[in-house]
Amino acid sequence: MNEERALRLGREKIGKLLRQFAIPAIAAMIASSLYNIVDGVFIGNLGPYAIAGVGLTSPFMNLAAAFGALVGVGASVLCSIYLGEKNYDKARQTLCNVIILNLIMGSLFSVAGLLFLEPILLFFGASEQTLPFAKEYMTVILLGNVFTHMYLGLNSIFRVSGYPNTAMYITFVSVLINIILAPIFIFVFDMGVAGAGLATVVAQVLCCLVQFYLFLRRDRTVYIEKDKFKLDKTIIKRSFSIGSPNFSVNAAGCFVVVLQNYNLLKYGGDLYVGAFSIINRIAFLFFMIVLGFSQGMQPIVAYNYGAKNYKRMWDTFYLTVKCALTITLVGCLICELFPLQITRLFASGDSAMDTKLVQITIDGFRKNMCFFWAVGIAVIGTNFFASMGKPKKALFLSLTRQIIFLIPLLLFLPNLWGADGVWFATPMADVLSVSCTIYLIWRERRLQTTLITDN
Repeated sequence: MNEERALRLGREKIGKLLRQFAIPAIAAMIASSLYNIVDGVFIGNLGPYAIAGVGLTSPFMNLAAAFGALVGVGASVLCSIYLGEKNYDKARQTLCNVIILNLIMGSLFSVAGLLFLEPILLFFGASEQTLPFAKEYMTVILLGNVFTHMYLGLNSIFRVSGYPNTAMYITFVSVLINIILAPIFIFVFDMGVAGAGLATVVAQVLCCLVQFYLFLRRDRTVYIEKDKFKLDKTIIKRSFSIGSPNFSVNAAGCFVVVLQNYNLLKYGGDLYVGAFSIINRIAFLFFMIVLGFSQGMQPIVAYNYGAKNYKRMWDTFYLTVKCALTITLVGCLICELFPLQITRLFASGDSAMDTKLVQITIDGFRKNMCFFWAVGIAVIGTNFFASMGKPKKALFLSLTRQIIFLIPLLLFLPNLWGADGVWFATPMADVLSVSCTIYLIWRERRLQTTLITDN
C-alpha cells in the first residue's frame, strides 16, 4: 500500500495529482502566511518602530531559511528521485541525514547568531529606535532555530513521500498554536515582540515532537531506522547540490533586504522600513501560494524524471505555471487596487506617525508590486530545473533576480530617484528574471523534444 502511494505519481491524472499534492502545501503556506500577517498586526499595535524593528530581522530570517533550504529542499527532491527509482532504502537514509544535518547546521547558526546579534542587526540597518525591538525578537527566534530547521525539513519529506495531507495538518497545528499564544504572550504577559517569537518557537517544538513520532512508525514507505543514522557523502553532496538554488535565493535575499533597508533608511527613514515590512508580508502571502504549487509540482516532476516519463513531467510543469500566473495576477490586482485597506490592518492608529506610515506604504505598494503578476513563472521555472536534478540551471535562474539584476538596480536607482528607486528596483528585476526563465525553459523543451516523442 505504501509503495502504491509513491507509484501513483507516475500513473494518476496530472491535474488530480497536482491538486492532491499542491492543495495541502498551499493550505499550509496560506496558514503560515496568514499567521505572518496576523503576527504583524499584533506587532503593529505596539507602534510603528516595533514593526520596523521586526522588519529589520528579515535578512536574518532569510539567512536561516537559506541553510534550512540547503538541507530540506535538496533532500526532499532527492528522496522523491529515489522513490521514483524504487530505491526505498536510500530514501530512508535521506530522511535520517536530514535530521542529522538540521541538528548540526541549526545549532551552529544559533550560536553564531546569538554571539554577534547586536553588531549584525546594526549592520542590517537597526537604529536607536528599532534596535531594542529587533534584538528582543531575534534572541528568542535564534534560541529555537534548530526546531525551525527540523520542522521545515521533516515536513518536506512528508510531502514528497506520499503524505502531503500530514504536512498540511502539522502546519495547521503550528499556525493555530501560534495564533493562540501570540496575543497571550504579547499582551497578557506583556512580553512585547519577544512574545511573538516565543509563540513561534513553542509551536514548532510541539510540531517537531509530532513529526518524530510519525516517522518512528513503520507504516509508511519512508521512516526512521536507527542503522541509517550515519552521514552519507553521496546524499549530502546531491542534497546540497539540488538545494543550492534555494539556498542562493534566500542567502541573496538576505543581502538584498539589507541593501533595501539601507537605502530606505538613507532616503526615507525608519517608517519606510516599516512600510517595506508591511508590503513584504502581503507579497509573501501570494508568493507562498505559488511556492505551494511549486512544492506540489516537485514530487511529480522528480518522480517522472527519475522514471524517464518526460512528457508527463512537462505536462505537470505547464499546468503548474498556469496556476501560478493566476495567483500572482490576483495578488497584483489586490495590492494595486486596495492598498489603503491593507495598510490599515497594520497601522490602525490616528497619530501623525501612523498616518505617515499609511501614506508611505500605499505609495510603496503601487510602485513595488506593479509587475508581481509574472513572478510565478520565475518561481516555477527555477524549481522545475531543481526537481529534475539540474542545479546549475536552477542556480542560475535563482541568481538572476536577486544577484544579477536586483542588486545592481538597488545600487544605481536610489541615487537617481531616492526611495522611489528602491520601490521600482523590484519590478524591473522581475521583468528581466522572468525573461531569462522563459528563454531557458524554451531551450530545455527543445532539447527534450526527442525524448518526449520516444516516450
